[in-house]
Amino acid sequence: MLFIGDDWAEDHHDVEVQDETGHRLATARLPEGVDGVAKLHALVARHGDDDLEPGQVVVGIETDRGPWVQALIAAGYLVYAVNPRQAARFKERYATSGAKSDKGDAHALADMVRIDRDQLRPIAGDSDQAQAVRIVARAHQTLIWERTRTFQRLRSTLREYFPGALSAYASLELTSTDALELLVKAPTPDEAAKLTKPQITAVLARHRRRDRDQRAAAIQAALREPQLGLPAPVTTAYGAAAVAHARLLIALNEQIATLEEQVSAHFLAHPDAEIYLSMPGIGEVTGARVLAEFGDDPTRYTSAKARKNYAGTSPITRASGKVHSVQARFVRNNRLADALQRQAFCSLQRSPGARRYYDKQRARDMDYNPALRQLGNRLVGILHGCLKTRTLYDEATAWSHHATLPAAA
Repeated sequence: MLFIGDDWAEDHHDVEVQDETGHRLATARLPEGVDGVAKLHALVARHGDDDLEPGQVVVGIETDRGPWVQALIAAGYLVYAVNPRQAARFKERYATSGAKSDKGDAHALADMVRIDRDQLRPIAGDSDQAQAVRIVARAHQTLIWERTRTFQRLRSTLREYFPGALSAYASLELTSTDALELLVKAPTPDEAAKLTKPQITAVLARHRRRDRDQRAAAIQAALREPQLGLPAPVTTAYGAAAVAHARLLIALNEQIATLEEQVSAHFLAHPDAEIYLSMPGIGEVTGARVLAEFGDDPTRYTSAKARKNYAGTSPITRASGKVHSVQARFVRNNRLADALQRQAFCSLQRSPGARRYYDKQRARDMDYNPALRQLGNRLVGILHGCLKTRTLYDEATAWSHHATLPAAA
């Protein structure tokens, strides 16, 4: 067998090739792209036996995506995506000084897959459709997070020179496109006070708001309330900054809506979509996010416990000496944890069994978030069973072991 450590950068890869004894056979810096992959295959051919199979070439690299990784998988190599935190801890056995080099990182990765590959997980064999869902779902969520950050900047700016706008547009939500268009039209208190009711109504009508006349009258009255003023040049400068943030939010709203259509389309085309949608609390967007992070490789999770551990919903135990504690997992996939938390919350209104289970946790003096996380953990186990048996969610079967006894009993 050959073991390869691959320390990647944007435009090159530092690699080290070892044999089964840990003897260094070759080191090289390879360019990114087709030429670099060809040179890597040449290294394998040069140092491998004539009967070396592609599956006997083991590669450790600190990423699980990209054309380079896909090329290694397509060649038949066994590729391990090593967590950078794990790699950093592994390198401490060589030196505790914190010294670092690309060649040293490649050496450590080669040693990891040679010595500890039983403790590592090969890159999941997700289908092309699952990878497509992951790309659009992550991009959609990233844009939503970016919109939240941009909105916070806009809100902070308005509080410094035009707090009346926050209350005037509260009924529309300041992240909505119609509220942002009104802010762009009149970014300063003096300009906002001059907005007429027909102007406000026209914007609301374009975005199909209900009760437009009443809303327009309320917004106009709020904008004409007395405001604490700032010098004119300062107000104008603040207005320019607010308009820039507002225009960016309008663009983000448009792209988020466009990507959401892509998320739904790719998710509904996946064969597992029906099972995910049968789960309580899961819609198309949440289902796409959960599928994207779990993947669809049927061999990836050997048990429901393995899936729960990856999801970060199951607790961890710390036992040392006389100290014994059970704590929540905070080192986890945050995208998946966010989607599962949303599913657990929504399932309270959709599933009587989920509601009973949640109430049972709360009755044990468990706080809101731990109880919801416990419910999410249970739902992950149910999802695993549905995917394993290829069956849709059934309320009676899912909660048969947690059914409440009659009051008389």
